[in-house]
Amino acid sequence: MDPHQRLAKQSGVVMRFGRLLLSAGASSYRVKASMARMARAVGIEEHRASVSFSDIATTAYANGTFRTELYENRTFGVNANRIDQLKELSHNLHDDMAAEDLEEELDKIESQGPLYGPVVNALASGIACAGFCFLNKGGLYECLAVLIAATFGQALRRITLHRKFNHFAVWLLCGVLASSIYIGAIEAMGAMGILNVAQNQAGLISAILFLIPGFPMTTAILDLVRMDFPSALTRTSYVLAVMASAGVAVWGVTYASGWDLNVQVNHPMPWWLLITLRFFCSFIAAWGFAILFNTPWKVCAVAATIGASVNTLRTIAVDNHFPWHAAVGAAALAIGLLAAAVAAKTYYSRVSLSVPAVVIMIPGVPFYRAVTAMNNGLVTDAIAQVVQVFFVITAIGFGLAIARMVTDTRWIVDTPTDKLPTLESSSRKYIR
Repeated sequence: MDPHQRLAKQSGVVMRFGRLLLSAGASSYRVKASMARMARAVGIEEHRASVSFSDIATTAYANGTFRTELYENRTFGVNANRIDQLKELSHNLHDDMAAEDLEEELDKIESQGPLYGPVVNALASGIACAGFCFLNKGGLYECLAVLIAATFGQALRRITLHRKFNHFAVWLLCGVLASSIYIGAIEAMGAMGILNVAQNQAGLISAILFLIPGFPMTTAILDLVRMDFPSALTRTSYVLAVMASAGVAVWGVTYASGWDLNVQVNHPMPWWLLITLRFFCSFIAAWGFAILFNTPWKVCAVAATIGASVNTLRTIAVDNHFPWHAAVGAAALAIGLLAAAVAAKTYYSRVSLSVPAVVIMIPGVPFYRAVTAMNNGLVTDAIAQVVQVFFVITAIGFGLAIARMVTDTRWIVDTPTDKLPTLESSSRKYIR
């Protein structure tokens, strides 16, 4: 085969591998490192890649020639199952593999559809947000209204995203629908005399928490720690854009309905029952988000157990006047260490295990309240809420980053990802 044609095949399969990882939501470092492993496996002598949230540019050198390829990513979704399968393929690479054989493996992975149908996907969103509602001090009727609103909101999001709608528009439409349904449900319960409408308005924020882009938010933090600035900045821009879109939707609906989201009512209960419900609601919230990320049910169970255990301990620490931000950072560190321990014994990726567990600690409520305050001209209140969000997200990032550094020397020693690794045939047995 002509050297140029051979390199085209070698470079093409490596680019496809990176494209599948990026479109599944993997971080820039994982994409570049995995592409470097495959490049070595197919015989490429030198491989360089630049990866952002929306683009991949690669140059491959082999056979006395070189080839440069560009890819534009327009799929900004999350597919944890695909990330795990590609991770397993990456760890089983060895020298002198044929590009054609790897193309067949990638065909099998790419041909797999979603693990969960539209009904399960929508209900997972509703259940997760209902659990969030309790963790945000919501009562029974608020949680029920959130369950209904978030279920229909996620159903609309799935339909529109599958039709390639603009993400900014999707978050706006879903925010309007979910918040409108919540308001309608609470107003209907109030009309029937079941509850006091004025005391159940704060739960509205929980009804749209399924719109928090937890996966890209977390990978943006990890990219920033790795100093992959193009990817970190583009992911952060995406996160801010879609969250602002949802925040504007909430503000518009609440302004039209005259609701005040700052009303908060406590629901006292015995301590043992409170802790039990916190664990249960943390579990279903993490499980629900794991399903939204297309995570296999076994991984969902592990991630939910990790998240529920650590988050319950975090809430107890905060109840005992431990600083909120420090508690979140310590919890993120614990989650990262537990995820690393499980990932070392299985084919599951750390990100599939840690993101559903930490996403339940991301403060969506202060962010949406900040947008509402800003639109109402309450600049000081908005800044105060944004500062809270910033410190909590920073704490999550520091916790996960420290966990990575403790368990992976590649995060301590800054090795260029274009340095092709030495591959060995893997005899590792992965637990499915």
